[in-house]
Formats: sequence, C-alpha cells, structure tokens
Amino acid sequence: MKKLPGIVASILLACSFTPALAGVSPTSVDGATTIDTAKARELFDREVTFVDTRKDSDWEAGRIPGAIHLDVKKTLSPETLEAEVKKDEPVVFYCNGKSCMRSSKASAKAVSWGWSKVYYYRDGFPAWKAAGNPIE
Repeated sequence: MKKLPGIVASILLACSFTPALAGVSPTSVDGATTIDTAKARELFDREVTFVDTRKDSDWEAGRIPGAIHLDVKKTLSPETLEAEVKKDEPVVFYCNGKSCMRSSKASAKAVSWGWSKVYYYRDGFPAWKAAGNPIE
C-alpha cells in the first residue's frame, strides 16, 4: 500500500501535462490581437478579411462566409496572403478552436512577414457556429 501515493502522484503529474500534449493553442500571439466571438462578428460585419487556416476537408465541411482558404501547412505564404489582403489592412485568422494550432501559427507568420493589423481568433469556427453566426 505504500506505493499507492507514489502511483497517484505519478498519475496526477502526467495529467498536469496533458493539455500541453493535447495541443492547446496559445492564448495570445506576439504582435497580434486575440479576439473573442463577439469581436470576430464585429470585424465580420465590417467586412474584414477572414483567413481559414484549416485543412481542406474542414474547409469543405463548413466555414465563415466569405473567408479565404489558406491552409497554414500547404498554401499560406507571404505571396498568397498579400494576394488577398494588403499588409496595412486588418486580417482575422481562425481554425478549429483552442485545440487547433493553425491560426496561432498563421497569425505569428503574418506578423513576422509585416502585417500590422493581425487578429487571432483563438476560439475559431466551432465558437462562431455555436454562437449562431452565419456559415456556408
């Protein structure tokens, strides 16, 4: 029975690292503004460009209307982004929510490439849809 506290401690320690191992996206990205769903809707209503960074199958299953699809792993580059939005214009990056790293990576890349009005929509498409916002 003396081993039980050690086992419990090991399990608790392992569980404390689970979010990091599961791929929880950062709460902020240096140089970008993290936004919630209400702010995302406000930017959407102002016709700010939204960039969907998800993989093709997610994009095809549904998206924010008018969003541009630039898969962060396949097609996002300074050239493809600049073809859609100029460096001094606002741009919103989103993916599949807090467990998705794509929008944080895309936001960081855009900042490093010189975009000055980058919005990181961490909650992404699941929160957008859950709030009853339009989808296509």
